[in-house]
Formats: sequence, C-alpha cells, structure tokens
Amino acid sequence: MSTGLVSQDTIVALATSPGVNGAIAVIRLSGSQAIRITNAVFKGKDLLNQDSHTIHFGTVRDGEEIIDEVLISLFKGPHSYTKEDVVEISTHNSKYIIERLMTLLIKKGARAAQAGEFTLRAFLNGGMDLSQAEAVADLIASENKASHEIAMNQMRGGISNKLQEMREQLINFTALLELELDFGEEDVEFADRTQFVALVQELKAHIGKLIYSFAYGNAIKQGVPVAIIGKPNAGKSTLLNTLLDEERAIVSDIAGTTRDTIEESINLDGITFRFIDTAGLRETADTIEAIGVTKAKEKVQQAKVLLYLYDDKDSTANEVIAHVKELHYPSLIVILVRNKIDLQGGYHPNEMDSHIKKALFDEYSDSLVAISAKDSDSVEGLKSLLLEKIREMAVEDQQIITNTRHVEALEQALADLEQVEQGFDVQLPGDLLAHHVRAALRHISSITGDIDVDRDILGTIFGKFCIGK
Repeated sequence: MSTGLVSQDTIVALATSPGVNGAIAVIRLSGSQAIRITNAVFKGKDLLNQDSHTIHFGTVRDGEEIIDEVLISLFKGPHSYTKEDVVEISTHNSKYIIERLMTLLIKKGARAAQAGEFTLRAFLNGGMDLSQAEAVADLIASENKASHEIAMNQMRGGISNKLQEMREQLINFTALLELELDFGEEDVEFADRTQFVALVQELKAHIGKLIYSFAYGNAIKQGVPVAIIGKPNAGKSTLLNTLLDEERAIVSDIAGTTRDTIEESINLDGITFRFIDTAGLRETADTIEAIGVTKAKEKVQQAKVLLYLYDDKDSTANEVIAHVKELHYPSLIVILVRNKIDLQGGYHPNEMDSHIKKALFDEYSDSLVAISAKDSDSVEGLKSLLLEKIREMAVEDQQIITNTRHVEALEQALADLEQVEQGFDVQLPGDLLAHHVRAALRHISSITGDIDVDRDILGTIFGKFCIGK
C-alpha cells in the first residue's frame, strides 16, 4: 500500500502501561527524526553513528540537568515495527521522570502519538496488513491461552495469507474477463469457465468455514457465556460456588433466594468461561423476584451455553421439557444437568430421564450429565463436557476469525460469489460476471486493507499481455 497517507511527523508515546508498579518504563519514538531527536537529549555514544538493533547506556539531560540514566534501543527502518526509524528509551518508572522526558522530546521536535498510531504506521508502511494490525489489539487484550493462540496466528498472517491467495486468483480471472471485453468483436474467451467455476466453489467453501469459525473465535475472545438455569432450589448457586471453589453466591433452602444475576469467570484448560447464576424459573407474585426471572431469561439469550439444572424430586419431566423449549434458540448449546444425585446414593437412570431425552435430544440437546453440585469431584465431568462442547465448535486445522468486521465482510463476499455462480448457470456476459467478482474482491480485500482492486486488475492485464491498443 502507498505510504502517502503516513504522517511525516516523528511521534512519541509511553509504550508501557501507565500507573503500573514496575521498575522500568519504555518511551517509544518513530519517524525520520527519531534518532536525531533522541540524540539531542542523550549523553553517551553518538546515536547517529550507531548500527541498528543496538542498545546504548547513558543519561538523558535537559541542558546540564540529568533527568535519568537510561538504555537506548535503536531500530533503523525498514527493519522495525513501523518500518521507520524507531527508538525505545528504557527509563525508571517514575511519573515525574516520564513526564519530564516526554515534555523534553516534544520540545525537541516530536509529536505526541495518537491512539494506535504506531500500529497504523506499520500497516500504512506495509509492515502488516489490516487484519494483522487488528490482531495486535487482540493479542494485547488476550486473557487466556486460547485467545492468545488465535491472535498470534492471525498476527502472523494465518488468515490473510489464504485470503491473499484467493484474492490473487480472483484478480487473475477478472483480468481475463476484462480482456475479453476488449476483444468483444472477435468473440474470444481467455477465461476458462470450468476452471473459474471450480475456483468460485473452492472460495465459497473456504469462506463458509471462516464464517462458521466466528462462533468459536468470538466465544474464545470474549469468554464463553454460560447461563445456569433451573427452578428455585435446583442447586444453581451451589454449582456456581463449586465451580469457583468459593462461596460467591448465597445458598439457602428458601426458594427465590437468588433474585438477580451473578456473573463470575473461571479458566478451564486455557478457555475462559463466564458463568451466570440466575433467579429460579417459576411463576411468582413477588415483584422483585419476577424481575429476576425475566432477567434470567434474557441472560439465556446472551449465552452460548445453557446449563439446565433439575432433580427428580422437585421437578417433573414436562417442566424441564417446557423450560428448555421456551429458552432454546438456534446455536445455543444445551446441557441437561440432573443434580442432587447424592440424595439418591448415586446416579440411577429412571423414567424421567428417558422422557426428557426422548423429547429434547437431537433437536434441543444431546447431553445429560448427573452431578452433585456440592461435590467438586462430581462436577469435574461437567467441566470436561463444557470444554468438549466448545472445542467441537472449532474446525480442525481451520483458521479462526474473531472480528465482527471480518465476518460481515466475508458474508458479503459469499453472497457476491453466489451471484457469480448463478451468473455462470444462466450464462451471464463477462461484464456482468466481472461486476459481481469485483464486489467479492472489494469485500475480501477490505479485511486485509488491499482495497485498490481496480489498479491490481489493470496491473495484471498490462503485466501479462502485450495488448498493443
């Protein structure tokens, strides 16, 4: 991408988190004057004559006043994060020192960087594409192993490499379609229609997998929301406390104790689950409790997983079936949890379980697990089942997307490719086919930021053919 949009200013910002109790802070500069500006306040080696990727000890001074002893790291462009000259100043993590250094560097010619401007420059200077730049923010925000792995993969081009390959293939075929228009009077075909159809089908399949992966990727990025639902005294709060290994929710034999939702997160094998304890489902004349029941149903609509707790003493099969059918929506993972098996001396399948499975399995759920919510060992099986259900959402060896902007662009590209496929079926002329392909290209390219589609097509035509017109 052209660097014409890149500001020529040299920018400066604190690269480490402000206000954190640590020994060291890092101030970063980027731009053509980064080394000169730093050299003007640094007492030590002449930074203008030092090699890239070197570190130098010295002092930063305001005139003769020593502000701090520092380490200066030099990264000369294009071998740096932003592809520009970059300087990183490691200084002591004092608010006073940081403010003095920032003020001094700005006085010498730097400008305070805007939010995200270092990564923006990396993108505009060709150091990374747009999806990789967005992955930097995801990597910083990652709070568990799974989200970290997804962000690292995307930052290293895991998604954009395949998209770029597809984009280039589409551009080549579109160039050939455009070329046919130039030779329209001679009735020639440069684009192999059979090959083109096969490519479109391959692209549709890959894009479809990426779109499908969003449900998993978004859940991992945000934390998997799990709603714990059931009648009053089903053991929902007890289960939450056991999962958290602490007394987070009030447990009582009095029905309706939980009147508001309680949310807490735990990490299971690198995946964050956000458990939501809710008010018991029942008809009630208590206004406050009724509000809690309404909120409980709303939370289910925001959840990815529903744990429906019941026991064979205080619930009936018909109640369980009715509640699950009322709360269910497409893509919701429903796990039926028969609780309080300790009161029956262990789990013994009965007619109630058979009735529930017959009514709900396949269409609404495929899992029924028996536990004692107060027994941590008993709950281990439920934890394993939760992990299994979430991991089933991931496609093996498939790239994962986590960005809403990406999935919307892919859905639009898929719709355009379906128009292309339909166009082949009805033998649309090349110019109309090219229109739909261009639309698909724009949406695919918007993910990586390579949006100059027309110029790419023209470059392919004139680069591969000697047209002479």
